[in-house]
Amino acid sequence: MSDEEHHFESKADAGASKTYPQQAGTIRKNGYIVIKGRPCKVVEFYHDNLEQVVEVSTSKTGKHGHAKCHFVAIDIFNGKKLEDIVPSSHNCDVPHVNRTDYQLIDISEDGFVSLLTESGNTKDDLRLPTDENLLKQVKDGFQEGKDLVVSVMSAMGEEQINAVKDIGTKN
Repeated sequence: MSDEEHHFESKADAGASKTYPQQAGTIRKNGYIVIKGRPCKVVEFYHDNLEQVVEVSTSKTGKHGHAKCHFVAIDIFNGKKLEDIVPSSHNCDVPHVNRTDYQLIDISEDGFVSLLTESGNTKDDLRLPTDENLLKQVKDGFQEGKDLVVSVMSAMGEEQINAVKDIGTKN
């Protein structure tokens, strides 16, 4: 054996997969799907083999073709509408979507929030939401001294505040 040391550079992500495969024909309205590399929530689904339209359409193709699923979905982080047509027997990527609640501790001048985790640590890497109504709710409630809990949605390496709840006034 040689005395040389071998150094390997890995560009791979050593965590769990950000998506999992699911057959296109089994994905339904209000489910999640990855379209053009973005995590999305299905708002319409059309499938040609279903008698009732479940807001996902599927159409039959020619003699040797596949039944198709037509997905209309909304990006869960930026709200953009995306569409995709996939053979119903093929697999699609489905994002692992998690929602976690945190108590709001502070809002910094540069637009970041300080959140309290269940373990008692702070999470300081999230920005205020970009949605105007949600942003107003968070800022106004914080300025009024209310105890606020924010829901943070995470998928495919992205996180964003997507809801706020008032749990009372600070004492």
